Amino acid sequence: MGVDMSNNPSNSQFPKDFFSSPALSLSLAGIFRGAEDAAAEAAAKSAEVEDGEEGSGVRREDTVEISSENSGHARSRSEDDFMNVDDDDDDDGGGDDKGKKKKRKKYHRHTTEQIREMEALFKESPHPDEKQRQQLSKQLGLHPRQVKFWFQNRRTQIKAIQERHENSLLKTELEKMKEENKSLRENTQKTSCPNCGFANTSRDSTVTADDQQHLKLENAKLKAEVEKLRAVVGKYPPGRISPTAASHSTSNYQDNNNRSSLDLYTGVFGIDKLKIMDVVDKSLQELKKMATSGEPLWVKSLENDREILNYDEYIKEFPVESSSGSGKLRRSIEASRESRVVFVDLPRLVQSFMDVNQWKEIFPCLISKAALVNVISNGEGLNKDGAVQLMYAELQMLTPMVPTREVYFVRCCKQLSPEQWAIVDVSIDKLEDNIDASLIKCRKRASGCIIEDKSNGHCRVTWVEHVEWQKSTVHSLYRTIVNSGLAFGAKHWMSTLQLQCERSVFFMATNVPTKDSSGVATLAGRKSILKLAHRMTWSFCRAIGASTFNTWTKITTKTGEDVRVASRKNLNDPCEPIGVILCAVSSVWLPVSPTVLFDFLRDDAHRHEWDVMAKGGQVQTIVNLAKGQDRGNSVSIQTMKSKDKITWVLQDSSTNSYESMVVYAPVEIPGLQSVMTGCDSSNVPVFPSGFSILPDGSESRPLVLTSRQEEEKSSEGGSLLTIALQVVTNSSPAAKLTVESVEPVSSVIACILGNIKTSLQCED
Repeated sequence: MGVDMSNNPSNSQFPKDFFSSPALSLSLAGIFRGAEDAAAEAAAKSAEVEDGEEGSGVRREDTVEISSENSGHARSRSEDDFMNVDDDDDDDGGGDDKGKKKKRKKYHRHTTEQIREMEALFKESPHPDEKQRQQLSKQLGLHPRQVKFWFQNRRTQIKAIQERHENSLLKTELEKMKEENKSLRENTQKTSCPNCGFANTSRDSTVTADDQQHLKLENAKLKAEVEKLRAVVGKYPPGRISPTAASHSTSNYQDNNNRSSLDLYTGVFGIDKLKIMDVVDKSLQELKKMATSGEPLWVKSLENDREILNYDEYIKEFPVESSSGSGKLRRSIEASRESRVVFVDLPRLVQSFMDVNQWKEIFPCLISKAALVNVISNGEGLNKDGAVQLMYAELQMLTPMVPTREVYFVRCCKQLSPEQWAIVDVSIDKLEDNIDASLIKCRKRASGCIIEDKSNGHCRVTWVEHVEWQKSTVHSLYRTIVNSGLAFGAKHWMSTLQLQCERSVFFMATNVPTKDSSGVATLAGRKSILKLAHRMTWSFCRAIGASTFNTWTKITTKTGEDVRVASRKNLNDPCEPIGVILCAVSSVWLPVSPTVLFDFLRDDAHRHEWDVMAKGGQVQTIVNLAKGQDRGNSVSIQTMKSKDKITWVLQDSSTNSYESMVVYAPVEIPGLQSVMTGCDSSNVPVFPSGFSILPDGSESRPLVLTSRQEEEKSSEGGSLLTIALQVVTNSSPAAKLTVESVEPVSSVIACILGNIKTSLQCED
């Protein structure tokens, strides 16, 4: 059935007291004016007015107080009938029981002038206070209670008129909906073939019943939509911004903050759904082909065994339409594919991709921002098969030297078979009236993953990442890894997904060997420490990227290192120290393999060689918790003993085939001890610093073939090391960052990098 779902719903869709229709206001105004004229005429024609003392004959039990707040559809009188009542016995009061006459009521009708004055005050204030009623009663020669009753009954009368008008509108709307429903049923029974135009006579009563059931479901959905609109309009009047609108604000989506919550809620109606669903269907077929095809579409590289897309074959298979607005901009095409087995249930993995917050939690090193812009289709069933969402994401590397990539895309999850699902992402140039995705520097072609359910909670995930992005200036250190497609490619996504799934499994495990869970006596304590470490690493990833969260300033140290600094203010977040926080980041290239560099930085035996806090002191690991199959994936608590104090440091080490991280933070001993016993870690403040380690991108075949792993490692390329330090420069949030507070931090970074180069014998 047809329902008007525009931004200006009909009056019948609103609550009783919410009317904004000009036509309705004019109608009610005409009714009120007619009532005034009738009252004045009735008062003029009144020939008999009872004399006597004002209110002398009024009895309390005969006085009925009517107000618009607590009255129902009680007896309603015109305004010239608002009166006092006197109950007197008839003059002929004989003793005969049957001869008694009924009591006669004496009406004290208001004059035309009294009604006019009360009407004038009613227009200004329908609810006069006691002082106004007293003043008006003296002016008109009425009892204050008479004035009070007149105003109460006037409000009741207006409410009754308003409700009658509303009922008339609702009846009209109901008749209209009935006609539309009848028309739909007739069209359903007289369906014809869209190709030949002949009527389809094969429909039986069973199919018709199914269609009727479908119509009922559609009506129920429409009613639910109307109820949501009523709730939104009632809570957030037009022109105000709802909390939902504020929570969905993003860097290139700031204009939505000026839209009302109703605009945001109904924004999906501005999208061409048919166009989007058509693009999604084509992208799904393309993704399945890209994920399953071998040569000649994908060719293996002889240098590093990576799969390379044969673009000539791709164009033959999938004709490419140039994106609007690209003009003469230089755009680069990146395509990559990776397939691995991960330890996670298929329904849980699909749910994680369709929940924007869970998706962001899985990839903290890759996603700096993510938002669900609109839900185009909710899908079917518990698993939301066929759900389609419009999403925004800002993708980053863990360094401020590489610009982020912003992308709008449509995501769809689709069940291909009982054991196989697909998650497809694709960018569409024109999404909404205020979003032109062709202006964004990065676009997704058909990308995503095919998830195949395996036994024992395992899934095989085949990831395809296919994007086109506008080339921009990248620092020479990262030019190779970015241009090779490794930085944002399928290998990076799959390696991170595999690592996070392992972390989740080890977090829930109850049979972890003692050697992999040393120093903690209870399972609750282990979970609390792992939670705290995960929050610490997430905060580290958020702090050091080139996201619009941070504004970076470049400075040069005395030793020649380029350091970038950014500051932020913490006003009331208990997870970080209060005050002005300075984050300083520097990136260098080192001629050692990422594996050697990672093992050196995470080992407590080598910490005193580079950490200025542990210089000359003793470092010992008292807690070691495994969070993955690789021994480098662990969370540890290290104690550093110096001459005058003992410091406890929480360290989170992570490594996969693409990226490694060592994140650490000094934590107060009492707080960390309570976490070790299983207490809640959400309010324990952590202030992380650490390292990000990447390959430099210059992958090549080994110079010699040998079974000795150390000889193979010697042929690997160098490493890109990013170091980040965070300090509180001032405990007052109102303070400003000064040059004097930046110099000590940059000097410490230069000292740490110098110590690392010296220890690894790569000063030159």
